[in-house]
Amino acid sequence: MVRDVLAEGLQLIFVGYNPGRSSEESGHHFAGPQNLFWPLLYEAGLTPRRLRAEEDREVLLYGIGITNLVERMTPSSADLTAEEKTAGARRLREKLSQLRPAVVCLLGKDIYRAYAGLAASRPVVWGLQDPVLIPGVRDYVAPNPSRRSTVPYGLRLALMQRLAGSLAYDR
Repeated sequence: MVRDVLAEGLQLIFVGYNPGRSSEESGHHFAGPQNLFWPLLYEAGLTPRRLRAEEDREVLLYGIGITNLVERMTPSSADLTAEEKTAGARRLREKLSQLRPAVVCLLGKDIYRAYAGLAASRPVVWGLQDPVLIPGVRDYVAPNPSRRSTVPYGLRLALMQRLAGSLAYDR
């Protein structure tokens, strides 16, 4: 099982789809050997060094948290049901309403659609979203860090750098 890495007073919470096999086996977020989350976090300036998945709890030191839309492990996010996504979105909104981070970064347009209760066909742009769903919490959409994503690395990094630049705290 992959536990949330959350606390009160965080500036930023990342939201992934759900644990993959490597994450489920290790008990750590974004543990797939090819996952780009940890390099992107470092290269964007969100952490002072490149963390490894087994150090996922250390992001709390930098005002960052991690959770998932759905807790159940699947080989692919495509294996999640619409019902699981809807229930996960409800739980996520409850968590964020309690924790009130400055920004929530949803790692995929489909995660944002589920979170915001939008139709699967609704266009979503990368970056900050409007309107705000939870008062005081800005919503930011960035590409999924899986290497299976077709979004070029340069764009992923630029979006993470823009996210880092939008945060008003010392790292």
